[in-house]
Amino acid sequence: MANNDPDSVLHPGLVPAGQALEIVLEGAGPGGTERVPVAEAAFRVLADDLASLRTQPPFDASAMDGYAVRHSDIAELPANLQIIGQSAAGHPFSSVVAPGQAVRIFTGAPVPDGADTVVIQENTEAKDDTVTVTSETGAGRNIRKAGLDFREGDILIPRGSQLLPHTLALAASMNHASLTVYRRPKVFVITTGDELVLPGNALRPGQIIASNSLALMALAREAGADAMDLGIAPDTREALSRIVDKAMAAGADLIVTSGGASVGDHDLVKPVLEELGFTFSFVKVAMRPGKPVIFAWRDVGGKRVRLLGLPGNPVSSLVASSLFVRPLIRVLGGHPAEAARPIPAVLGGPMPANDQRQDHVRATARRLENGTLEVAPFSVQDSSMLATLQKSDCLIVRPPFAPEAGAGDSVSVLLLRPI
Repeated sequence: MANNDPDSVLHPGLVPAGQALEIVLEGAGPGGTERVPVAEAAFRVLADDLASLRTQPPFDASAMDGYAVRHSDIAELPANLQIIGQSAAGHPFSSVVAPGQAVRIFTGAPVPDGADTVVIQENTEAKDDTVTVTSETGAGRNIRKAGLDFREGDILIPRGSQLLPHTLALAASMNHASLTVYRRPKVFVITTGDELVLPGNALRPGQIIASNSLALMALAREAGADAMDLGIAPDTREALSRIVDKAMAAGADLIVTSGGASVGDHDLVKPVLEELGFTFSFVKVAMRPGKPVIFAWRDVGGKRVRLLGLPGNPVSSLVASSLFVRPLIRVLGGHPAEAARPIPAVLGGPMPANDQRQDHVRATARRLENGTLEVAPFSVQDSSMLATLQKSDCLIVRPPFAPEAGAGDSVSVLLLRPI
């Protein structure tokens, strides 16, 4: 039965979820930089301020299709001018526009010497080699001056910027062929359990499919990691120790284990890490699902190797990875530290009071006519049920000791997909 007394003491060793994330992120940061081609830098984090190597536009350019003229020639209308050539992007007109002359010009093309105004083609009538300007155009109109966008030496992309598609386009326009970015963190995923077999295999009695590693690898890569799956570790100390050693020898920044994080006879992660000299920050978190979460670390060759041990139940593993693994990978890759961001919603029905753990309740969601997000929790929240998670639109985040709530009451949710 839930304990609703806010003054109740948490179970010894049970760390609040928010504090657990602070512990995980404390002291974490990128582990180095590397130079990569600009075409391969998408979504990486820039490690140095980026200054432009050129001025853009590098010349006065036409902003419209029309005619480049001397404004003094069109002071009185209509004005008849001799067409002496054309200027197109990549094919500039190389002579000077003299009084009484005009050059056919196209968007993006250099404005020829002598001209100071572009008259749009809609305000002209052309016949053979003569153009008649029929409408007034202000001096200097329809010209993008050299350096309008940026100038050589301007710092346009500061260190720490994520290289989004438009940021990459700017870097390329600045004439950078390669960029210095923070190195992708090396993340190794280890699944534990004699009962696990890979997808596609026949199951013997007592066996189940190993699914957590696939989700963890996808999450790690989406967060920006250089991730590797080290496979399934049998339930022996020797096997698990050997695989963890392999990850450390390969330069792991983060090791993520799935399963074996609790206190049962076959839960070997904690004792193996103790034997390997890891220091523990916490071994249980006040959250549901996902209470048995381990965070430990060890310094190897001057480098800190961090380890997050997650529960084996699929939903517990996925919730814990979203709350802890993803934010840590992001910070190790140079992104700012941030937690998953809940958004406001209202309940579509009642929810019972909560105990000392932070609940993450699978729910459907819909937008009401007024734009409010209404959520409805599933009646069964067993942490082994992946199909329910697939049907869910969000997780309702219930803080410790939250009182009973009813339809229309405000709650916070983490979206699992756009609504």
